[in-house]
Amino acid sequence: MFRQTLTKTTSLRGIAGSPSRRAFTTTVRVMAAGDTGAPPKTGGQGDAFQKRERASEDYAIRQREREKLLELKKKLAEQQGHLQKLSDHIDELTKEQGGEHN
Repeated sequence: MFRQTLTKTTSLRGIAGSPSRRAFTTTVRVMAAGDTGAPPKTGGQGDAFQKRERASEDYAIRQREREKLLELKKKLAEQQGHLQKLSDHIDELTKEQGGEHN
């Protein structure tokens, strides 16, 4: 976004004294970065840009959550496999000791 900042270097007294150099003033509409002038996100529907941006952000969040869930499922499967190996190893050791018949 292109922004310009104008600084006033002359004093108002110097400009007001000269009839040919009148101060040109306008009211400036102040907006934060990303404001489009539509109703706020909390109160109203918003404009199409805000809806599209919100949908894009929601989609990106869902994708990251999906990736995290897939990683967790993979780790869970690995841990279950490791526990099964340990259980099989324990069963094998108890059979070799001979005391009880399993």
